[in-house]
Amino acid sequence: MTTTQHNPVLLVHGINDTGAVFNKMAFYLRQRGLSVHTLDLFPNNGVEVLDKLGQQVADYIDNTFESEQPLNLVGFSMGGIVSRYYIQRLGGIKRVQRFITISSPHKGTIVAYGSWLPGCLQMRPHSLFLEDLNSDVQMLKQLNFTSIWTPYDLMILPATSSQLGIGKEIVLPVILHPLMLTNTQVLAIVLERLTEPMKL
Repeated sequence: MTTTQHNPVLLVHGINDTGAVFNKMAFYLRQRGLSVHTLDLFPNNGVEVLDKLGQQVADYIDNTFESEQPLNLVGFSMGGIVSRYYIQRLGGIKRVQRFITISSPHKGTIVAYGSWLPGCLQMRPHSLFLEDLNSDVQMLKQLNFTSIWTPYDLMILPATSSQLGIGKEIVLPVILHPLMLTNTQVLAIVLERLTEPMKL
């Protein structure tokens, strides 16, 4: 039987990205002793509904980790919503202990009105998909949840869409959406939230 000091971490990317967008964060976390995993959602451009991308997260977890292994999940932008679908609708609530979203459109983004692709439609404010997830968002209180966001985000509009009203909320003055994954303050906070003891 092997024991690890910390849960393995799965990083889930956003639209038009791959797991490589987390290269700096993954390196930073691995240097500090964490086991870090990434996956490539496909297609990553909004053509697929977020439900199906959530299933890809579920499949990756089922194929990569032992069934009893608790996990920590970090989702960036759309990846935070995809991760929520896995947690709230596909049983992830039973094994995810720490969940961090970074600049995720929990209440939608008006930027999504620029596309008619199915995944983008689901990220519009008041979409049926988001309304459904937000109808029982209280279940996220069962885990250690953190939302990190910046008021200067030009992809998540309004930026306050990253607020869920539960868990811990951390606002940082980062000037651009993609810089949220390389900002030194964000990296330090992600590490802290992934390694702090769980509250009983």
